[in-house]
This record gives sequence, C-alpha cells and structure tokens, in this order.
Amino acid sequence: MSSYDIVSFHAQQAAEKSLKAVLIRHQVVFGKTHDIGQLLSLVEPVAPDLGARASGAEALTPYAVGFRYPGAEPAVSQHEASRHLALARHVLDAVSALLKPYLDAGRPI
Repeated sequence: MSSYDIVSFHAQQAAEKSLKAVLIRHQVVFGKTHDIGQLLSLVEPVAPDLGARASGAEALTPYAVGFRYPGAEPAVSQHEASRHLALARHVLDAVSALLKPYLDAGRPI
C-alpha cells in the first residue's frame, strides 16, 4: 500500500463517518455499509441539499476495503489522492454546516 492509497482510504472513511453522523442525528436506521452513494440516498430525506453539496463523493466507495489488502487494486496516484481528499473535504464541510446548529445548541436537558 502506498502512502497515497492510505490517503484515499482515510478520505473514504471521513466521508462515510460524517454521513453516518447525520443519519444518527436524525435517527435514520442504516445497516452496515461503506457505500457512500447508499448513505447519501438515506440522508436525502433529512438533508435534501447534502447530496448536491457532496456530489461525486460516491467515487470514494471502492477505497473503503479494497485498498486495505495488498495487491487488491492498483496504487493510487498523487493526483487521485488529492481528488479524493477534496471530495472528503466537501462532504465534511457540508456535514459540519448542517450539524453546526445542533452541536452549538448543546446537549438537551
């Protein structure tokens, strides 16, 4: 695994976990999945604009598992890793903006 492979893996994980945070916040039940497209579909009813803001993030899905095992996929280039990182940042920025009011309100008593 190259250092760029790991960037793509962590980009996928960041996008996946942030989308799952939105689902948990809105009490949307979801199964075990690493599929960014599926998570975006589940998020759509509670955050309709998130899909548009996270456009293209589905491309991160293959990096969830395949790249964790040697020889499973070809190495990721620096350019691809940069693109994956940018996709993850778009998802994180969109989720952060969406959850900010909820987080700023603090824990309900």
